[in-house]
Amino acid sequence: MLSVLRDTTYRRLFAAQVVALLGTGLLTVALGLLAFDLAGKDAGAVLGTALTIKMFAYVGFAPVINAVVARLPKKPVLIGSDLIRAGMALCLPFITETWQIYVVIFLLQSASATFTPAFQSLIPAVLKDEKDYTRALSLSRLAYDMEALVSPALAALLLTVLSYNNLFLGTVGGFLFSALMVVMTVLPATAPVQQGGASSLWHRTTLGTRIFWRNRKLRSLLALNLVVSAPTALVLVNSVVVVRQILHRPDADLALALACFGVGSMAVALSAPRILERLGDRTVMLTGAAVVPVALAGAAVLLFLPAGDSTWWWLLVLWFVLGAGNSTILTPSARLLREASTEETRPYVFTAQFSLSHACYIISYPVAGIAGAAAGLGPASLALLILAMIGTAGAFLSWPRHTDRTAAPTESREQGDGQRTTARHQPRA
Repeated sequence: MLSVLRDTTYRRLFAAQVVALLGTGLLTVALGLLAFDLAGKDAGAVLGTALTIKMFAYVGFAPVINAVVARLPKKPVLIGSDLIRAGMALCLPFITETWQIYVVIFLLQSASATFTPAFQSLIPAVLKDEKDYTRALSLSRLAYDMEALVSPALAALLLTVLSYNNLFLGTVGGFLFSALMVVMTVLPATAPVQQGGASSLWHRTTLGTRIFWRNRKLRSLLALNLVVSAPTALVLVNSVVVVRQILHRPDADLALALACFGVGSMAVALSAPRILERLGDRTVMLTGAAVVPVALAGAAVLLFLPAGDSTWWWLLVLWFVLGAGNSTILTPSARLLREASTEETRPYVFTAQFSLSHACYIISYPVAGIAGAAAGLGPASLALLILAMIGTAGAFLSWPRHTDRTAAPTESREQGDGQRTTARHQPRA
């Protein structure tokens, strides 16, 4: 897996990703504690609302801004996005009202909606070999998982000597380092935007979504996005309520609970390249789709029962399994995007996945936060279980049993929506 780091361009981009993720992890812990400080027992509702606003920024902003910046060089787009994110993170220590959280989160995540799809669509251009790309996906997933492990541990350590407001400064530093790495990196040239139909802002905004709709495996990926959103919402929104209010455990144990979710995901990411080579995308991803509802059912039972001495340990186990199930779906997902796109359509397909996947959180975050505060964590977790089961059923029904990559060029020609030039340059598998 580490062999891909021999590529200088990828190594610098990966370093930018890791440090920015580390800062974002500190933000996650600090934001939860800030919400609890401002809202007490309603912290879950505040976090759920803030994360829902984040999703609206991703869903509504990402396709439009990607279409607007499609003809701009990638480097200034990435650097500008990082600087905006750093500026917004710098505002967070000075927040005194919950509405201020919502404004800052919207602006910060709008910048992330610009940065992330552009960053992700660059990696296939950097690592053209499929095995290298698969290793990079696993390494990227591992970076997310290490962030979920290291950031809470680092936060727990820092919280012993600092107030949580100081953690936001780590987020600022992470985004500034990311911008510096992009400045130092020579990015690969990307295909120019096609003229004609592709010059229309509406055409570019909707192109990725139309490609998704015409590809059966990508339609299955849409359902899998719903599966992933359910446990993520439960863990990110309600962990602070379970740990602090129900179990009355210290701040550092919130970091530990989030870390267990990351360890489960990391365990899968480490073995993903070999497993994917043996079993293929369909088997691996649908296995994850079957595991998540089972673990969510266990979480629902745990949260319906009165808290006892063993509740904390069962919580850690279930968070571990939920993290593993999510990683089984998320790690290979970019392989499907790469297969279903050409170099010219790839930014639009990655942006569509970024936007459509986060649209699922517009459902799951309010269920976890607002419904959890109103009806209790047990009913909220049961509702999330139902969402995951719907997504699992849709994924199994949508993904054809017998698929091979020789079909990809044909699908790409159909998906070009009139861009015959793009289709003619689609490489055969």
